[in-house]
Amino acid sequence: MWILRIFSSVIFLTSIILSIPLAFDVGGRTCGLAFSLSLASFYFFYSTLRLATPDRSRFRYAVIQMIAWTQWLVIPVLLIWSLNRFSVDSNNSGGWVERTFSGKRAVDVSVRDWVFGHDGLIESATVGSWDKMLRWSTPVFQLSEGFCSLLVIQSAGQMTRWLVNRGGRSDSWMIGLLVLSASVISSSVYFLWRVAQFPEISNVDATLIGVTITCAVFLCAWGIGSGKGNPVESSLLFAYVVLCIYQIFTDYQPSTPTEPMPPPSQSADFPPFPPIIMASYSTLIDILATLPSTIHAVFNFITAAFSTITPSVIISLAYRLFVLYASTRIIPAVRESGARALSQEACLEDTDGAGQLLGLLSWFSPSILVAVYTSLLMQHFATTSGEGGGGEWWISQGGDAGGNVWRWINVGGTMVLYALELYLGKEDIDGPLTGHWKAD
Repeated sequence: MWILRIFSSVIFLTSIILSIPLAFDVGGRTCGLAFSLSLASFYFFYSTLRLATPDRSRFRYAVIQMIAWTQWLVIPVLLIWSLNRFSVDSNNSGGWVERTFSGKRAVDVSVRDWVFGHDGLIESATVGSWDKMLRWSTPVFQLSEGFCSLLVIQSAGQMTRWLVNRGGRSDSWMIGLLVLSASVISSSVYFLWRVAQFPEISNVDATLIGVTITCAVFLCAWGIGSGKGNPVESSLLFAYVVLCIYQIFTDYQPSTPTEPMPPPSQSADFPPFPPIIMASYSTLIDILATLPSTIHAVFNFITAAFSTITPSVIISLAYRLFVLYASTRIIPAVRESGARALSQEACLEDTDGAGQLLGLLSWFSPSILVAVYTSLLMQHFATTSGEGGGGEWWISQGGDAGGNVWRWINVGGTMVLYALELYLGKEDIDGPLTGHWKAD
């Protein structure tokens, strides 16, 4: 049933979002990388099994159902295994290459311990290769987000242009879309004002913000004035630029900022509520105190897990997943199928290579989700370490003190690509997406 499928997807996303930062926070950098690698490998094996076995095979159905129903047990088992084997050790210093090939391996009593033991060759090479791959894939994920965002923005512009020019209630659509565009721009200006209040912004940061916003405003005005864009498209582009700037400077803030303790209250000791409400509150506290200690431990564990999540990372993950998924529907629609492809998922049976590639990526979407989320977490830890945001533990465990260079490159590249689209494009009502639609 679709309700069970939605419930299963929500539990899967929640478990992934909670478990990976928890592994980084409790076990350290190597533990988080090992746990994300084990998760990605597990779902890669699961996706490969689904793709390689025939649909009508009873063996395929039995194995896939068994793995699908036991994955809720596999995730905590892999987390416990990673915490037990890869937790932070005071003697573990330096990178994985140093730990593997330096003289520290002389303490091993046999070749087996050197290859298969703790911090051995296989362990260090696998975790180290996963670390390198995630570092190198950060620019790919970042630039792909900008490209997919531009696809979504232009598709939204074509759809709204078709709604206004199809006849009928065109005036109503125009007024409603203008109000929507104004609301998007107003919200973006508010968040831009929030960014301007951050004390960590330097003169260089302020210059970059000014140049970026000026270019974005110029592009929005050019698109509307030339007729090659529209207010919805321009407002969404401006909102995406502000979103990127907000994510850049939000990562400068520590995940758990310290707040001064409030002074003790000097007011009289009167109850804040009537006695009947205070009596009910006291009764509820007494009932909760009588619950088993296991429930208290579970509640404390869930609270601690949620406290490790950084809101900027969750917003980036949600937005990146949205634009990537929307692009898998938009690209086939732009190529040949028109708007009908928006309601169809890409599959391996498609005739064109782009549809087959998107269909293949959709099969391995759980592993891609783990890689994208881990890359965002590593980018956040590297940024907070490089900007003095309380991430010194990341550098001490071999992490890079990175910055937001690729995020700035993504913003600039997206605006350059949009400018090329405006320069080379033509002012037409029926674009490649809406040209297949009927306007009766």
